[in-house]
Amino acid sequence: MNSQAITSEQMYKIEENGHRLFGMKRLLMMENAGHRTAEFLFRRFDDGLKRKKIVAVCGSGNNGGDTFVACRHLAAACITNITIILLTTPKEIRTTEAKSNWNIIRKMKSLKKITIGSHQQNDSGHVIETEIEDADVILDGLLGTGVKGQIREPFSFAIDKINQSKAYVLAIDVPSGLDPTSGEPSNKCIEANATITFHRMKKGLDIGKKYTGSIHIEKIGIPPEAEDGVLI
Repeated sequence: MNSQAITSEQMYKIEENGHRLFGMKRLLMMENAGHRTAEFLFRRFDDGLKRKKIVAVCGSGNNGGDTFVACRHLAAACITNITIILLTTPKEIRTTEAKSNWNIIRKMKSLKKITIGSHQQNDSGHVIETEIEDADVILDGLLGTGVKGQIREPFSFAIDKINQSKAYVLAIDVPSGLDPTSGEPSNKCIEANATITFHRMKKGLDIGKKYTGSIHIEKIGIPPEAEDGVLI
C-alpha cells in the first residue's frame, strides 16, 4: 500500500467497500479507531496520563463515536479522570455505530458524561467552559471529515474555548472545522497539538498544518483491496 493522500469522498468509498464487500463492518472500524486513539495517548504521556484530566468534546456523528470508544479504552486501562461532553442530546446521535458506543458508555460509572441537552440553554456555556478550562488533555471529536458550511453554536463556542485552553489538544481524524480535502478552515477551526487520522493521509491535513499539529496515521483494519477502483 503506497502513501497516496486521499479525499474524504475517497475515504468514504473505501470504508463502504470494506463494509459491504469484505464484511469489515463500520462498527469494527470505529472500535479500531478509538483503540488506536487511546494507544496514541498512552505513547504520548506514558504513566503520566493517569494524572491528567481528559475532556472529550463530541458531536453527533462517527467522529464522536470514535471518541466514545477511545474514552472506554482509557477507562478500561484505569484512567479515572475522564469527562465526555456531548454537544447534543443522545437522541440526535446520527449513526448506528455511534449510538451503539454511546449506549455502552452511558452505563459506565467510571466516565463522567455531560449532555448539553440536559442543561438549560443559559447554563450550557458555563458547563462547557468550566470543563475545558480544567482539562489537561482535550479530545476533539466534534465534526470530523463531514464538516460543511459555517460552524454554529454550541460548536463554535466550544472550539473557541478549546483554542483558548492550555491543554494538549488531540484532533481525531481531522481538526474540527478544517476541510479534509481542501485544507481550508471554516469560520472556526480547532488548532490541535496533534491529529490522529485513519487508514491514509487526507489531502487537506498536509495543506492545513497550521491547524493539525503533528500528524499520525493509524491503520484500522480496512483490507487494502477495499481501495480497488477508488485509487488510481
